[in-house]
Amino acid sequence: MPAAGDRRPLVVRRVGRLSYAQGLELQAQLVADRQAERIVDVLLLLEHDPVFTLGRNAREQNLLVRESLLKARGYDVFETGRGGDVTYHGPGQVVGYPIISLAPDRQDVHRYVRDLEEVMIRTCRDFNVEAERVAGLTGCWVGRDKIGAIGVRISRWVTSHGFAFNVANDLAPYSLIVPCGIADRGVTTLQQLLGGPVPLVEAQAALARHFAAVFDRQIEG
Repeated sequence: MPAAGDRRPLVVRRVGRLSYAQGLELQAQLVADRQAERIVDVLLLLEHDPVFTLGRNAREQNLLVRESLLKARGYDVFETGRGGDVTYHGPGQVVGYPIISLAPDRQDVHRYVRDLEEVMIRTCRDFNVEAERVAGLTGCWVGRDKIGAIGVRISRWVTSHGFAFNVANDLAPYSLIVPCGIADRGVTTLQQLLGGPVPLVEAQAALARHFAAVFDRQIEG
């Protein structure tokens, strides 16, 4: 591993709570800037307003309630350019959008996804929760329950979209979908596993720290 001074810089931006549309707009702006090398690597950490998102591989039957009814209940629904199936984002969940260049030394999509899993596994360990990978599936798992989901987009080796880590979010909305298209497994949160409140800022700090370590970046500021 290179010395800290040799690591590429990483700016971590905690941007609070955004609508999904605002998150897409911010990512598009940053991706263009990163591709043009106007900025260094950025990790966005945020919460989203309640929203269901459908990735490029989403199947209609995994949305168990009609889109019009979901919108009537106050949920946004977005088809999006990330990989994966259908998932939910909402308050209490840390969404991480890395806008980083994988060139020249990490141009491997499979490795990138495994690295994002590692970030969440290490974060769980900070809270005395043993998480793991599951062969053939994507994400971060505690037993049969998913605590961290992944859906990425890579353009000219600059990443966007990313991961969603369940800290204290309401799990009820997951009953309206087949989360990530996996019918025989569940979803959990740190709060549920620990039986008490978990400050979102602590989870964000752990995710940022482990992201920098796994990706050999030096956090600026």
